[in-house]
Amino acid sequence: MAKSNTARLTRVEAERPVKTKTQPAAELDRLIHERVRLAIVSALAVRDSLTFNELKALLKTSDGNLSVHARKLEDADYITCDKSFAGRVPKTEYRLTALGKRALERYLDHMEALIRAARGGAR
Repeated sequence: MAKSNTARLTRVEAERPVKTKTQPAAELDRLIHERVRLAIVSALAVRDSLTFNELKALLKTSDGNLSVHARKLEDADYITCDKSFAGRVPKTEYRLTALGKRALERYLDHMEALIRAARGGAR
């Protein structure tokens, strides 16, 4: 029995992030790490706002896919969603929040650290 506990501890310890000089200990932000959500947050980082249709065209994704991913970002307060009408046509507009901007910056810092570590710490 002690042997299986030792093996389990070893496996658990192996799954933990290891902090070294070239590898950060923080985990990737799984919310942003997903391709469509990263694209949404990145697009909004360089534009004040984008409409649903602009994001859909930019990301080349379906209405349903964009809606699901945007909702997850909204629930995390990474983006805001304003719904209005232009005449009788509904208009959905997204903006990146301060929290979303900080999350993207942390994510990019983490990815840069991983790239440096993969390249042997050069730079």
